[in-house]
Amino acid sequence: MSDARTPHLSIIVPVYRAESCLDELYQRLSAALEPISRDYEILLIEDCGGDHSWEVIERLAAADPRVRGLQFSRNFGQHYGITAGLDLSRGDWAVVMDCDLQDRPEEIPRLYAKAQEGYEIVLARRGSRRDPWFKRCTSRMFYHVFSYLADMEYDGEVGNFRIISRKVVRNFLQMREQLRFFGGLVQWLGFPTASIEVEHAERFEGLSSYTFAKLWKLAFETIIAHSDKPLRLAVRFGFFMAFLAFFYGSYILANSLLRHSPIPGWSSLIVSLYFLGGIIIAMMGILGIYLGKTFDECKKRPLYIIHRATFDDARFAD
Repeated sequence: MSDARTPHLSIIVPVYRAESCLDELYQRLSAALEPISRDYEILLIEDCGGDHSWEVIERLAAADPRVRGLQFSRNFGQHYGITAGLDLSRGDWAVVMDCDLQDRPEEIPRLYAKAQEGYEIVLARRGSRRDPWFKRCTSRMFYHVFSYLADMEYDGEVGNFRIISRKVVRNFLQMREQLRFFGGLVQWLGFPTASIEVEHAERFEGLSSYTFAKLWKLAFETIIAHSDKPLRLAVRFGFFMAFLAFFYGSYILANSLLRHSPIPGWSSLIVSLYFLGGIIIAMMGILGIYLGKTFDECKKRPLYIIHRATFDDARFAD
């Protein structure tokens, strides 16, 4: 049976292969939230990681009705888990955080206190990240490229960890595009935003599930979802190459007429053709990717499918 009382705080936690840290996460969340309000809910969205995380979530939910668990029908991804949690959240404020305890629950009261100063969004800036060197470098590179291509100043020291108001949640949930990047979508909304410096902890256990291939795929799709600048850059580059070819051709023709020398080169012609052919194919590939993503959006498929839950809700009733 669902709790009729509206919670003040909703904690949204996507879960993936986190069975070893869920008990610790629950205990530390409870300790951090009790001083703020006893009216809170913890939404744990299990993304079919293949371990025993769901069994742990069921046990926690049975012991405390403020814990509400969802399990997807298959692996959809972290940002879809965040969307599902926000869809089903009921709190006046929502906190989004990772499950690996690198986002410290003890920082939530500080985020909440800053929000009470009149901000709709308060971001947690990780001043000193406890991630491997390679991940920090690739992350920094991605956010620089993303900021340039998306024409927005995105802070690379900010992850998903933040608190947002119910107004922000309602407006965020109106955006149902298939390509999800939680941080970029929230920033696009433009509500008053502040940030605080937080301590970024070590992972509780194990390694990140984001491989380099997964990070590259996420980065590429995020840029495609938020910007058409690659298309505009391709057009500019095409005109630039056309101007270069025109001036170089004019130079060769003038040199041949003035010096009565033969126009050089079968080899240079073939190299030029291969080069320009590669550029054209690359531009067509960029266009094809955008068309493919447009096709995906036109299907209007659900963003996620819930297999089971620890609570009743008409939205996923049998």
